[in-house]
Amino acid sequence: MSASQTSDVPTLLVKIFGKDRPGITAGLFDTLAAYSVDVVDIEQVVSRGRLVLCALVTEPTVAPQGELRATIHSWAESLKLQAEIISGTGDNRPRGEGRSHVTVLGNPLTAEQTAAIAARIAETGGNIDRIFRLAKYPVTAVEFAVSGCETEPLRTALAIEAHGIGVDVAVVSAGLHRRAQRLVVMDVDSTLIQDEVIELFAAHAGCEDKVAEVTAAAMRGELDFEQSLHARVELLAGLDASVVDKVRAEVRLTPGARTLIRTLKRLGYQVGVVSGGFTQVTDDLKERLGLDFASANTLEIVDGKLTGRVTGEIVDRAGKARLLRRFAAEAGVPLAQTVAIGDGANDLDMLNAAGLGVAFNAKPVVRQAAHTAVNVPFLDTVLYLLGITREEVEAADFGEDDLPH
Repeated sequence: MSASQTSDVPTLLVKIFGKDRPGITAGLFDTLAAYSVDVVDIEQVVSRGRLVLCALVTEPTVAPQGELRATIHSWAESLKLQAEIISGTGDNRPRGEGRSHVTVLGNPLTAEQTAAIAARIAETGGNIDRIFRLAKYPVTAVEFAVSGCETEPLRTALAIEAHGIGVDVAVVSAGLHRRAQRLVVMDVDSTLIQDEVIELFAAHAGCEDKVAEVTAAAMRGELDFEQSLHARVELLAGLDASVVDKVRAEVRLTPGARTLIRTLKRLGYQVGVVSGGFTQVTDDLKERLGLDFASANTLEIVDGKLTGRVTGEIVDRAGKARLLRRFAAEAGVPLAQTVAIGDGANDLDMLNAAGLGVAFNAKPVVRQAAHTAVNVPFLDTVLYLLGITREEVEAADFGEDDLPH
């Protein structure tokens, strides 16, 4: 019987409660099979070892409804379960137009925060159809399936709420395209790695404070990036080229970076980096982490010394967005199915160009402009925004030796 054929026929909602164990679902449907019912819908949830199993079925055609009810209750009692059977008509009501996935990250996630998010969804006209926990570590990640309101106004409303209550919220439209996002492009400095690469070079040149001051102003959007890049690189003139190997050894990956990349790769994603830093570091990261794409500025080296200049195309704010588009074209991925991650003002064009722009521990101007923000120090939490569960992450960890270290 099709869904349309069940719209006005009598149906029964069979609900089973109790301690979970193998075989309960099979047992329920084996019992129902004797009455030649059709299955209209099924839902099952297990929380802390307690089962809630719901089956929406048509009325029996080979015996009275009362006999089916008695049989189900008897079967449930034999397994020390509780059963509830509710008569009705037809299927569940159709979900409203406009469907979104709302991912909430908390560390911890409190009841007060959850209440605030749920209330704001309702105020926006949305209905929560389903709630599912994606992860309990390193943060609590919960996904709400919401219908009845458009994605953009819901995203705006929840972004304001999330900022006020101290959680991270991502809102993306539902549909197959969510699972089809196959390219992730990241900024490097203070995103993929914990450092600002030019400051590592500056430390060897004895001008770290001067460079850090210019870097901070540029990242706040107070200085033109290209001008600040040239000004900082000039301070490195005369450094021996051997410093490149020293800086590579000093680079510290952000917690969760390896897990993020390893999981994405094993799930079929392509992964790239774009950086206002230098190819002398990003090329090494590409090889070490098994990245598909990498682009950055290049420090000029002549006669074994840094000249204080960069060569080639400048990777600035506009350049990062341009490279995202280039990588997407080379990967054969529509721009709408890309994910960009960054923290600074020079990442804004890239974040806005991507299908999903994620501000990672970002400056305020970036958090306000991006599609969503993550404010915990674990880069792999971005996986939860893509609907990837902790179980899938851990499955990827079993294959860790298959990827570069």
